[in-house]
Amino acid sequence: LKLLSILPVAAVLPGSLWPSRSAIQSGCTVRMINPAAPVLEDDKLRDLVTRMLDSSLVKKKVALLGATGSIGTQTLDICREYPEYFEVISLSAGSNVELLAQQVAEFRPAVVGLAVAEKEVELRERIKALGASMPEIVCGDAGQIAVATAPGADTVVTGVVGCAGLLPTIEAIKLGRTIALANKETLIAGGPVILPLLKQYGSVMTPADSEHSAIFQCLQGVPPGALRRIILTASGGAFRDFSTAELRQLNVEQPELVRKKASTHPNWDMGAKITVDSATMMNKGLEVIEAHYLFGADYDEIDIVVHAQSIIHSAVETADSSIIAQLGWPDMRLPILYSMSWPHRVPVDYGRGIDEKFDFVKLSSMSFTAPDVQKYPCIPLAYAAGRQGGTMTCALNAANEKANELFRQGRFDFFGIPEVIERTMTAHEVDFTVSPSLDDVVAVDAWAREQVLAESEKLRRAPILL
Repeated sequence: LKLLSILPVAAVLPGSLWPSRSAIQSGCTVRMINPAAPVLEDDKLRDLVTRMLDSSLVKKKVALLGATGSIGTQTLDICREYPEYFEVISLSAGSNVELLAQQVAEFRPAVVGLAVAEKEVELRERIKALGASMPEIVCGDAGQIAVATAPGADTVVTGVVGCAGLLPTIEAIKLGRTIALANKETLIAGGPVILPLLKQYGSVMTPADSEHSAIFQCLQGVPPGALRRIILTASGGAFRDFSTAELRQLNVEQPELVRKKASTHPNWDMGAKITVDSATMMNKGLEVIEAHYLFGADYDEIDIVVHAQSIIHSAVETADSSIIAQLGWPDMRLPILYSMSWPHRVPVDYGRGIDEKFDFVKLSSMSFTAPDVQKYPCIPLAYAAGRQGGTMTCALNAANEKANELFRQGRFDFFGIPEVIERTMTAHEVDFTVSPSLDDVVAVDAWAREQVLAESEKLRRAPILL
């Protein structure tokens, strides 16, 4: 792969994982931004203290996008265990009407969104068969928006995968709601649009994925100007114990075995798309971009380290060189819980939401290595797109979503994923926009998906030479 030849703004030097400071100083403009998360700014710190001391803000009324997925079911696990802290107002799902009906019967939401309109009759029949009261059901794209804006909700958990979460998130922001962000793509594709809206409408965005939740927790109380560096930890995915040569050879000799293994995560229980993203480590590249928007850090101040045990979920370095890290067993329920309860801490009993007490002695040891960008070429592609900014991160994200899907369908092999993404980024240079509107973001998202289909067909006719 001819990595990053398309993006001079991200000069990756031989022997270096990330663009160097000299590369930045020689041609890149450092763009510090206001953080999307409620951290590191005077007004946000004052609001934090006010919220902490206001007990009336402890109970949250939840709108959940993606109720039947991995994030959604774990969110509802928390709501089930702690009804005194969380009330479900609305739910949305794609096509799993069997599970959705059961959720409706248990949590009794007022509004339900269903992406696949053809399943509405079946959903109504299943709800009726369970003896539950019938909620308002809204189908198609309008269903997601109806759930995000349902009357009475104050916290919106965005558990849907991909850009499907962008429009409902924007509508929820306009109502000043707290966005518990489990959907990376909202900021990665729409960051330039989302940031000014958060400020305009006074909405709060709290991260629900493990790494950004860890950073968010580490930054509680850190004063403005005191963040020096973000350290994102990565499990290394399904191929962390393979050398680059071993993985490339296996990819040539047994591509279907690689495909199967890429769909299995060693530490976390996640959906198919996210699991493959972990195998390519594009998930970590996307998290770098998300961290930039969430916490305002420059890309040169965001590092990645492979930590196989997934105990340190991420860390920050402060101006005085202190390293603050958040640790715990690999369990997505804790970051989801904090994204909803922030700034309060819900008392959790072991065995009631959290399986067991953390034990340093039982853990015994931890290991850390640098990621190999030859094995994981998606990482420098993500840094490059992030540094260019504008619509390039949207193109990267949409290209990755479609490439991930086509890989799982068997359209090309494992290293075809970064190849078609890079080709799509190259093609996007023609129509690249620095300061996109929402319409621009939506258009680039749709274009990039179609471009990946075209590039995958070219790849089929001319396979990658490893």
